[in-house]
Amino acid sequence: MKVVRPEQLSICRRVDEGSVRREKTVREILSAVRTEGDAALRRYTKELDGVDLKSLEVEESGFEEAYRQVSQPFVQSLRKAVKRIRRYHEGQKRRSWMETEKDGTVLGQLIRPLARVGIYVPGGRAAYPSSVLMNAIPASVAGVGEVVMVTPPRPDGSVHASTLVAAREAGVNRVLKVGGAQAVAALAWGTESVPAVDKIVGPGNIYVALAKRWVYGQVDIDMVAGPSEIVVVADGSADPAYVAADLLSQAEHDPMASAVLITPSQPLAESVTRELKQQCDHLERKEIAAQSIREQGAICLTDDLAQAVEVANRLAPEHLELMVEDPWRWVGRVRNAGALFLGPWSPEPVGDYIAGPNHVLPTNGTARFFSPLGVEDFIKKTSLISYSREALTRDAEDVINLAEAEGLTAHAASIRARLVKEEKDG
Repeated sequence: MKVVRPEQLSICRRVDEGSVRREKTVREILSAVRTEGDAALRRYTKELDGVDLKSLEVEESGFEEAYRQVSQPFVQSLRKAVKRIRRYHEGQKRRSWMETEKDGTVLGQLIRPLARVGIYVPGGRAAYPSSVLMNAIPASVAGVGEVVMVTPPRPDGSVHASTLVAAREAGVNRVLKVGGAQAVAALAWGTESVPAVDKIVGPGNIYVALAKRWVYGQVDIDMVAGPSEIVVVADGSADPAYVAADLLSQAEHDPMASAVLITPSQPLAESVTRELKQQCDHLERKEIAAQSIREQGAICLTDDLAQAVEVANRLAPEHLELMVEDPWRWVGRVRNAGALFLGPWSPEPVGDYIAGPNHVLPTNGTARFFSPLGVEDFIKKTSLISYSREALTRDAEDVINLAEAEGLTAHAASIRARLVKEEKDG
């Protein structure tokens, strides 16, 4: 892991070098699915996933078999996570509101859930039940009418049992065995088997990310997420074993994942470097973690903790840990982070699975202006305006003046028509 000074550490824009070629491929897939429907989905699933599917949708028997395959401890832990995540997101619910003024004017805002959303869950040889929970539960809490999940099939044409159990526990209505850009296209425009949705959420590979970017406008999306990242701000009181373990917890995701330690302590930096080498050797995904640490990782030495926090704010990381003696002292100075973890007993993985806040977070420095996925992502707002005769008479001249200043005389005429009628009736 390279050691750098603050001025050498910049926001890491990890851009895929093959994006031009891949964007062409994605556009071709989107066009094919839009025009051919299920036929294109089956063709791409066979070509890209090596699976020849007869039916795209998981039937009820598939869910029943999934429950038989998973362990009871897994189901118990999953249900505990569901309860925690649901409780946290219940606190984000918003309600419609109205205010009535003395002249009879009523102004307000109507809050309505989206009718149907699609969630993308990575699959194939891997299983990510936590991703199911984090995307589906806030949609359920928001009151979304139908949640449709898409996920790539395994080589035998099935969906991993833990993913299906998570879908059932989280309130997913339908599960389709299709992944990649073709799944995004199906959700955006609909096919014979896949209903069109209002919004698509969930992480995926570069093809999924590019597809989401292309269909935005046809449907809404949550964000275009990049590789995982963690920044640990630590002082001399931090346990180097904990710091190294937390850095590796994100490095094992992807060779492009970013793990950064920012500290004013040279001794801690040296100890963490040793710990990283020792701990990485014992990981099942040690090759991935080692490449991530070597190519994307860094230790930044600062003059003091205040500078360390400012550097973290500049990076605006997905995950930020304050592994310092008094973390609460520094909370007020944190401006940019997807999720903030305080102290040695709040490692990032608790946020991934069980704490309750959503683990779908902004990456690549976008925590400067994006927020974690939540209930508000699954609602829409409608402004409510009800003027009384008295109120319109009061504001009429102002509306006319502003409309005519913009050259929109029909706007002004709409108001005058009522004034004229009022004079005649008066």
